[in-house]
Amino acid sequence: MPSFFRIAIAFFGTILLISLWLPMPTKKQIPQQQQKLLVMCTTSMIADAVASIAQDRINLRCLMGPGVDPHLYRPTQRDMHLFAQADIIFYNGLHLEGKMTDLLGRMQRQKPTYAVGEALPAKELLTAYGETIFDPHVWHDVKLWMQVVTYICSILQQHDPEYHRDYEEKTKKYLEKLQKLDEYVKIELQKISEKQRILVTAHDAFRYFGKSYGIRVEGLQGTSTDSEISTRDMQERAHFIIKHKIKAIFVESSVPHKSIQALQQAVLARGWKVIIGPDLYSDALADAIDKATYYDMIKHNVDAIVSALR
Repeated sequence: MPSFFRIAIAFFGTILLISLWLPMPTKKQIPQQQQKLLVMCTTSMIADAVASIAQDRINLRCLMGPGVDPHLYRPTQRDMHLFAQADIIFYNGLHLEGKMTDLLGRMQRQKPTYAVGEALPAKELLTAYGETIFDPHVWHDVKLWMQVVTYICSILQQHDPEYHRDYEEKTKKYLEKLQKLDEYVKIELQKISEKQRILVTAHDAFRYFGKSYGIRVEGLQGTSTDSEISTRDMQERAHFIIKHKIKAIFVESSVPHKSIQALQQAVLARGWKVIIGPDLYSDALADAIDKATYYDMIKHNVDAIVSALR
C-alpha cells in the first residue's frame, strides 16, 4: 500500500478515536442561548397558560391530553420518564390529580415542582369536603386563572432570568386578552333570565364559575368524578329540575354521559321535558381546532349555556 494512503488512514483513524473518547457536552456545557427549559404540565389548561407566556422559549410537555379526566388519571412508565427529564413541573394541586398525589409530592422533593392552584389565597378558594379540602376547578373563574397565569410567569422568570422581560411582556398581553374574556362571560350570561340561571352538570366542576358570574350550579356528582351517584341523588336532582322548570342539563367532555342521560329519563318519567345541552369542557381542553385553548374553552362553555338556557 502506498505510504500516502497508510498515512491518511492512520490520521483519520486517530481523529475517530479522539472523537469517540471525548465526552458529549452536558446541558450545563451547552451555551446559554441554546438552552431551553423542559417544562412538564399535568393538565391541558396549565399547558395552555405556560405556552401563552413562554411560547418558543421552552420545550413544553403536557401529561394529560384533550378529554382526559385528571381525577382518575394514573401515571404510566412513560410519564415517569418525562417527569425525570423535566426542569420544571407545573400541576394544579388541590387534589385535582387525585391518583398522582403521592408521586407529585415526591417530585417536589427532587426538582422544582409547583401546584398552581395552591398558590391562590385560601380566602378565594371554595371548600369541597369539610373545611380542609378545596375545590380544585379554579380555572372556571377567569379572574382566578389570571392570578395563576401571573404566578406561572414569576416561576418562569425565576428559572430563566435572562428572559425576565420577555415573559413579563407576553404575560401582560395575555392577561389583557383574559380580561376581555371575563367581561364577555359577564355580558353573555345576563342574557339568561334570572330564574333560568341554573346550571345542572354531570359533576360539580363549575362552582367557581357560578360564584363569580352569578349562576346557580348543581352537579350530579361531587367535585371529583371518583364519587358515587346514589339513586337518592338522582331523584333529588330530578325533583329540583321540575320544580325550577329547568330547560337544559349538560354533559361534560371528560365525563361519561350515562349519568346525565339517566337524569333526563328520570325527569321525563315525571312528565317534564328537559334537553341535554351541548358538551361543556370542564376538566380538559378540547381537541377541536376551534376549542383547543383555554380562551376558546371558556367562550364555548358560555355560548353553550346561554344558547340552551335562554
